[in-house]
Amino acid sequence: MQQHELRQPAGATHKRKRVGRGNASGHGTYATKGLKGQKARSGGGVRPGFEGGQLPFIRRMARKRGFTNHFRVDYEEVNVGKLSRFPANTEVNEQALREARLVRGGRPVKILGVGDLAVALTVEAASFSASARSKIEAAGGSVRWLNGEPQPKEAAEPAPKAKRAKAPKTTPAAKSSEPKAEAQAESQQDPAGSEKEQEEASDGAGS
Repeated sequence: MQQHELRQPAGATHKRKRVGRGNASGHGTYATKGLKGQKARSGGGVRPGFEGGQLPFIRRMARKRGFTNHFRVDYEEVNVGKLSRFPANTEVNEQALREARLVRGGRPVKILGVGDLAVALTVEAASFSASARSKIEAAGGSVRWLNGEPQPKEAAEPAPKAKRAKAPKTTPAAKSSEPKAEAQAESQQDPAGSEKEQEEASDGAGS
């Protein structure tokens, strides 16, 4: 068989449905849209999930709230107490754990701290809990990170709070001097008014 002889199997392709081409085609008049209604109109229809105004299904399923963390790493866990079956000074890696039927493989391995360890081992894994690492090192062994030992996160220093500027305090002497200063400023701005007051004062004295 040559490439140009390849054909689709029977029934894999269908003819396009041509609507509105007369009643003889079987899809004339209403053109498969039914009799009136919102869905029969040009540009009609409702958005996905709309149920006519009642509480939609996606909102009725309250237990399905939340999200899936795509960055989550699903580890295959092995407790440190199960490593006691290996002889001392043995290098324990994923292959050794698989041969001992402690892991199935296919996922990264994480060593947890449940149990006790009395033999010195060199354990190689993708991750270690703090208690598992301390127990392995206390027994005279060592740990080896496959992807490098993670660096501890530095605690961010809290930003200093901005201090409010304090308004200058006014003394009683300064308060009493303010009306006098205002009066002097008004007299300087309106000399005509001061002359009228002097004339009225002289008229009053003459009478």
